[in-house]
Amino acid sequence: MGFLVFADGTANLPKSMLDGIDLLPCELIVDCVPQTYQGDVDSFDAHTYYEGLRNGKNIRTTLLNTQLFLSRFSPLLEQGHDIIYVAMSSGISGTYAAARIASLELMDLYPGRFVHIVDSHGCGFGNGLLAVMAARLSREGVDAREAADILDAEVPHTCQYFTVDDLNFLKRTGRVSGMTAKIATVLNIKPILYGDSTGHIVSCAKVRGRRAAIEAVAKKYEEKRLDGPEQYVCISHGDCLEDAEKLAELVRGITPDVPMTICQHEPFSGSHVGPGMLGLFFRGIER
Repeated sequence: MGFLVFADGTANLPKSMLDGIDLLPCELIVDCVPQTYQGDVDSFDAHTYYEGLRNGKNIRTTLLNTQLFLSRFSPLLEQGHDIIYVAMSSGISGTYAAARIASLELMDLYPGRFVHIVDSHGCGFGNGLLAVMAARLSREGVDAREAADILDAEVPHTCQYFTVDDLNFLKRTGRVSGMTAKIATVLNIKPILYGDSTGHIVSCAKVRGRRAAIEAVAKKYEEKRLDGPEQYVCISHGDCLEDAEKLAELVRGITPDVPMTICQHEPFSGSHVGPGMLGLFFRGIER
Protein backbone atom coordinates (compact mmCIF):
# COMPACT_ATOMS: atom_id res chain seq x y z
CA MET A 1 0.00 0.00 0.00
CA GLY A 2 1.21 3.50 -0.84
CA PHE A 3 -0.24 5.08 2.32
CA LEU A 4 -2.61 4.21 5.15
CA VAL A 5 -6.26 5.30 5.08
CA PHE A 6 -8.31 6.10 8.15
CA ALA A 7 -11.95 7.03 8.67
CA ASP A 8 -14.18 6.62 11.71
CA GLY A 9 -17.54 5.17 12.70
CA THR A 10 -19.43 8.02 11.05
CA ALA A 11 -18.32 6.75 7.62
CA ASN A 12 -21.21 4.26 7.69
CA LEU A 13 -19.26 1.64 5.73
CA PRO A 14 -20.29 -2.05 5.82
CA LYS A 15 -17.48 -4.60 5.96
CA SER A 16 -17.77 -5.22 2.22
CA MET A 17 -16.52 -1.65 1.60
CA LEU A 18 -13.79 -1.47 4.26
CA ASP A 19 -10.89 -2.99 2.31
CA GLY A 20 -7.84 -0.90 3.10
CA ILE A 21 -9.61 1.39 5.59
CA ASP A 22 -8.97 1.52 9.35
CA LEU A 23 -11.79 2.92 11.48
CA LEU A 24 -11.35 5.05 14.58
CA PRO A 25 -13.98 4.66 17.33
CA CYS A 26 -16.69 7.19 18.12
CA GLU A 27 -17.89 7.92 21.64
CA LEU A 28 -21.55 8.32 22.58
CA ILE A 29 -23.21 8.99 25.93
CA VAL A 30 -26.47 7.06 26.23
CA ASP A 31 -28.59 8.10 29.22
CA CYS A 32 -25.39 9.31 30.96
CA VAL A 33 -23.53 6.04 30.23
CA PRO A 34 -20.46 6.31 27.92
CA GLN A 35 -20.46 3.87 25.01
CA THR A 36 -17.97 3.27 22.20
CA TYR A 37 -19.07 2.65 18.63
CA GLN A 38 -16.32 0.95 16.65
CA GLY A 39 -18.00 1.41 13.27
CA ASP A 40 -19.47 -2.06 12.74
CA VAL A 41 -22.60 -0.98 10.89
CA ASP A 42 -23.34 -4.58 9.82
CA SER A 43 -24.12 -5.67 13.37
CA PHE A 44 -25.54 -2.35 14.58
CA ASP A 45 -29.06 -2.95 15.93
CA ALA A 46 -30.71 0.01 14.23
CA HIS A 47 -34.25 -0.82 15.26
CA THR A 48 -33.46 -0.93 18.99
CA TYR A 49 -31.32 2.22 18.74
CA TYR A 50 -33.81 4.35 16.81
CA GLU A 51 -36.73 3.01 18.83
CA GLY A 52 -34.90 4.25 21.90
CA LEU A 53 -34.67 7.70 20.33
CA ARG A 54 -38.40 7.60 19.52
CA ASN A 55 -39.08 6.83 23.17
CA GLY A 56 -37.01 9.71 24.49
CA LYS A 57 -33.62 8.10 25.18
CA ASN A 58 -31.01 10.81 25.70
CA ILE A 59 -28.02 10.27 23.39
CA ARG A 60 -25.15 12.72 23.06
CA THR A 61 -21.99 12.53 20.98
CA THR A 62 -18.43 13.71 21.55
CA LEU A 63 -15.87 14.72 18.96
CA LEU A 64 -12.80 12.60 18.25
CA ASN A 65 -10.04 14.42 20.11
CA THR A 66 -6.48 15.32 19.19
CA GLN A 67 -4.96 12.80 21.61
CA LEU A 68 -6.71 9.93 19.83
CA PHE A 69 -5.10 10.89 16.52
CA LEU A 70 -1.68 11.35 18.10
CA SER A 71 -1.79 7.96 19.81
CA ARG A 72 -3.05 6.03 16.77
CA PHE A 73 -0.95 7.72 14.10
CA SER A 74 2.41 8.12 15.86
CA PRO A 75 3.52 4.45 15.77
CA LEU A 76 2.60 4.18 12.09
CA LEU A 77 4.52 7.31 11.12
CA GLU A 78 7.50 6.01 13.08
CA GLN A 79 7.33 2.85 10.92
CA GLY A 80 7.58 5.01 7.79
CA HIS A 81 3.95 5.20 6.68
CA ASP A 82 2.08 8.23 5.35
CA ILE A 83 -1.55 8.68 6.44
CA ILE A 84 -4.77 10.12 5.02
CA TYR A 85 -7.74 10.49 7.35
CA VAL A 86 -11.17 11.31 5.90
CA ALA A 87 -13.04 13.33 8.52
CA MET A 88 -16.68 14.20 8.95
CA SER A 89 -17.56 17.74 7.96
CA SER A 90 -15.92 20.64 9.77
CA GLY A 91 -19.32 22.32 9.46
CA ILE A 92 -20.99 19.90 11.89
CA SER A 93 -18.18 18.70 14.17
CA GLY A 94 -14.91 19.80 15.73
CA THR A 95 -13.31 16.47 14.80
CA TYR A 96 -11.71 17.85 11.63
CA ALA A 97 -10.06 20.67 13.60
CA ALA A 98 -8.77 18.22 16.22
CA ALA A 99 -7.34 15.95 13.52
CA ARG A 100 -5.77 18.90 11.73
CA ILE A 101 -3.99 20.03 14.91
CA ALA A 102 -2.68 16.49 15.39
CA SER A 103 -1.48 16.26 11.78
CA LEU A 104 0.61 19.43 12.04
CA GLU A 105 2.15 18.28 15.31
CA LEU A 106 2.92 14.84 13.90
CA MET A 107 4.58 16.17 10.76
CA ASP A 108 6.83 18.28 12.98
CA LEU A 109 7.70 15.19 15.04
CA TYR A 110 8.27 12.99 11.99
CA PRO A 111 9.97 15.08 9.27
CA GLY A 112 9.50 13.60 5.83
CA ARG A 113 6.24 11.89 6.73
CA PHE A 114 2.90 13.15 5.40
CA VAL A 115 -0.45 13.30 7.22
CA HIS A 116 -3.43 14.76 5.40
CA ILE A 117 -6.90 15.39 6.81
CA VAL A 118 -9.69 15.46 4.23
CA ASP A 119 -12.59 17.72 5.20
CA SER A 120 -15.35 15.69 3.56
CA HIS A 121 -17.99 18.40 4.12
CA GLY A 122 -20.25 15.44 4.81
CA CYS A 123 -21.09 12.61 7.15
CA GLY A 124 -22.22 9.02 6.83
CA PHE A 125 -21.49 7.82 3.31
CA GLY A 126 -20.60 11.45 2.59
CA ASN A 127 -17.19 10.77 4.12
CA GLY A 128 -17.32 7.00 3.67
CA LEU A 129 -17.28 7.11 -0.13
CA LEU A 130 -14.24 9.40 -0.05
CA ALA A 131 -12.47 6.93 2.24
CA VAL A 132 -13.25 4.14 -0.25
CA MET A 133 -11.70 6.24 -3.02
CA ALA A 134 -8.64 6.92 -0.84
CA ALA A 135 -8.14 3.19 -0.26
CA ARG A 136 -8.38 2.51 -3.99
CA LEU A 137 -5.80 5.19 -4.75
CA SER A 138 -3.48 3.66 -2.17
CA ARG A 139 -3.86 0.18 -3.68
CA GLU A 140 -3.04 1.65 -7.09
CA GLY A 141 0.22 3.03 -5.71
CA VAL A 142 -0.69 6.72 -5.93
CA ASP A 143 1.58 8.92 -3.83
CA ALA A 144 -0.08 10.24 -0.65
CA ARG A 145 0.37 13.89 -1.62
CA GLU A 146 -1.13 13.32 -5.06
CA ALA A 147 -3.98 11.33 -3.52
CA ALA A 148 -4.65 14.16 -1.07
CA ASP A 149 -5.10 16.58 -3.96
CA ILE A 150 -7.39 14.16 -5.80
CA LEU A 151 -9.56 13.62 -2.72
CA ASP A 152 -9.84 17.31 -1.90
CA ALA A 153 -10.92 17.97 -5.48
CA GLU A 154 -13.51 15.20 -5.23
CA VAL A 155 -15.21 16.61 -2.12
CA PRO A 156 -17.55 18.98 -4.05
CA HIS A 157 -18.68 16.05 -6.21
CA THR A 158 -19.66 13.82 -3.29
CA CYS A 159 -23.36 14.64 -3.14
CA GLN A 160 -25.57 13.86 -0.17
CA TYR A 161 -29.27 14.59 0.01
CA PHE A 162 -31.53 13.44 2.80
CA THR A 163 -34.83 13.94 4.51
CA VAL A 164 -35.91 13.42 8.10
CA ASP A 165 -39.18 12.34 9.61
CA ASP A 166 -39.00 14.51 12.72
CA LEU A 167 -37.28 17.91 12.76
CA ASN A 168 -37.23 17.94 16.54
CA PHE A 169 -33.98 15.95 16.54
CA LEU A 170 -32.28 18.61 14.42
CA LYS A 171 -33.85 21.28 16.64
CA ARG A 172 -32.37 19.68 19.75
CA THR A 173 -28.84 20.01 18.34
CA GLY A 174 -29.37 23.52 17.00
CA ARG A 175 -29.63 22.67 13.28
CA VAL A 176 -33.11 24.20 12.96
CA SER A 177 -35.12 26.59 15.11
CA GLY A 178 -37.87 25.46 17.45
CA MET A 179 -40.46 27.44 15.50
CA THR A 180 -39.41 25.81 12.21
CA ALA A 181 -39.70 22.36 13.74
CA LYS A 182 -43.11 23.13 15.22
CA ILE A 183 -44.60 24.52 12.00
CA ALA A 184 -43.19 21.64 9.94
CA THR A 185 -44.69 19.09 12.31
CA VAL A 186 -48.15 20.67 12.26
CA LEU A 187 -48.21 21.03 8.45
CA ASN A 188 -46.51 17.66 7.72
CA ILE A 189 -43.73 19.48 5.89
CA LYS A 190 -40.64 17.41 5.12
CA PRO A 191 -37.39 19.22 4.34
CA ILE A 192 -34.89 18.10 1.71
CA LEU A 193 -31.48 18.70 3.26
CA TYR A 194 -27.93 18.51 1.99
CA GLY A 195 -24.35 19.24 2.95
CA ASP A 196 -23.44 22.50 1.24
CA SER A 197 -20.07 23.67 -0.06
CA THR A 198 -19.00 24.68 3.46
CA GLY A 199 -20.12 21.43 5.03
CA HIS A 200 -23.15 22.82 6.84
CA ILE A 201 -26.56 21.15 6.75
CA VAL A 202 -29.01 23.36 4.87
CA SER A 203 -32.44 22.95 3.31
CA CYS A 204 -32.82 23.05 -0.47
CA ALA A 205 -36.55 22.26 -0.66
CA LYS A 206 -39.64 21.60 1.44
CA VAL A 207 -42.44 19.24 0.44
CA ARG A 208 -45.58 17.98 2.11
CA GLY A 209 -45.63 14.33 3.06
CA ARG A 210 -43.14 11.50 3.24
CA ARG A 211 -43.74 10.08 -0.24
CA ALA A 212 -43.15 13.48 -1.82
CA ALA A 213 -39.92 13.78 0.17
CA ILE A 214 -38.62 10.44 -1.13
CA GLU A 215 -39.47 11.44 -4.69
CA ALA A 216 -37.75 14.82 -4.21
CA VAL A 217 -34.53 13.14 -3.03
CA ALA A 218 -34.60 10.86 -6.10
CA LYS A 219 -35.14 13.93 -8.28
CA LYS A 220 -31.92 15.43 -6.94
CA TYR A 221 -30.10 12.33 -8.11
CA GLU A 222 -31.64 12.68 -11.56
CA GLU A 223 -30.55 16.33 -11.74
CA LYS A 224 -27.10 16.11 -10.16
CA ARG A 225 -25.60 12.72 -10.98
CA LEU A 226 -22.43 12.25 -13.02
CA ASP A 227 -22.76 9.12 -15.13
CA GLY A 228 -19.66 6.97 -15.57
CA PRO A 229 -17.79 3.96 -14.19
CA GLU A 230 -17.01 5.71 -10.90
CA GLN A 231 -20.69 6.25 -10.04
CA TYR A 232 -21.78 4.38 -6.92
CA VAL A 233 -25.01 5.00 -5.01
CA CYS A 234 -25.40 4.51 -1.27
CA ILE A 235 -28.64 4.77 0.71
CA SER A 236 -28.74 4.87 4.50
CA HIS A 237 -31.82 4.90 6.69
CA GLY A 238 -32.78 5.40 10.32
CA ASP A 239 -34.90 2.28 10.79
CA CYS A 240 -37.09 2.82 7.71
CA LEU A 241 -36.02 0.07 5.32
CA GLU A 242 -39.27 0.16 3.32
CA ASP A 243 -38.68 3.82 2.47
CA ALA A 244 -35.05 3.07 1.58
CA GLU A 245 -36.17 0.36 -0.82
CA LYS A 246 -38.67 2.76 -2.39
CA LEU A 247 -35.90 5.31 -2.92
CA ALA A 248 -33.69 2.59 -4.41
CA GLU A 249 -36.48 1.67 -6.82
CA LEU A 250 -36.74 5.30 -7.99
CA VAL A 251 -32.96 5.55 -8.44
CA ARG A 252 -32.88 2.34 -10.47
CA GLY A 253 -35.65 3.79 -12.62
CA ILE A 254 -33.22 6.56 -13.54
CA THR A 255 -30.04 4.44 -13.87
CA PRO A 256 -31.01 0.74 -13.87
CA ASP A 257 -27.51 -0.74 -13.58
CA VAL A 258 -25.89 1.60 -11.07
CA PRO A 259 -24.04 -0.24 -8.25
CA MET A 260 -25.81 0.37 -4.95
CA THR A 261 -25.50 -0.27 -1.23
CA ILE A 262 -28.40 0.07 1.24
CA CYS A 263 -27.81 -0.09 4.98
CA GLN A 264 -28.92 1.41 8.26
CA HIS A 265 -27.57 4.82 9.21
CA GLU A 266 -24.81 4.76 11.82
CA PRO A 267 -25.66 5.81 15.40
CA PHE A 268 -23.26 8.76 15.82
CA SER A 269 -24.82 11.25 13.42
CA GLY A 270 -28.03 9.22 13.64
CA SER A 271 -28.64 10.71 17.07
CA HIS A 272 -28.85 14.15 15.42
CA VAL A 273 -31.08 13.30 12.45
CA GLY A 274 -33.26 10.79 14.29
CA PRO A 275 -35.40 7.82 13.27
CA GLY A 276 -36.81 8.08 9.79
CA MET A 277 -33.69 9.69 8.35
CA LEU A 278 -33.32 8.69 4.70
CA GLY A 279 -30.17 9.66 2.83
CA LEU A 280 -28.90 9.31 -0.73
CA PHE A 281 -25.18 9.60 -1.51
CA PHE A 282 -23.63 9.65 -4.97
CA ARG A 283 -21.09 11.27 -7.27
CA GLY A 284 -22.49 14.38 -8.94
CA ILE A 285 -21.86 17.84 -10.22
CA GLU A 286 -20.83 20.45 -7.67
CA ARG A 287 -23.37 20.77 -4.90
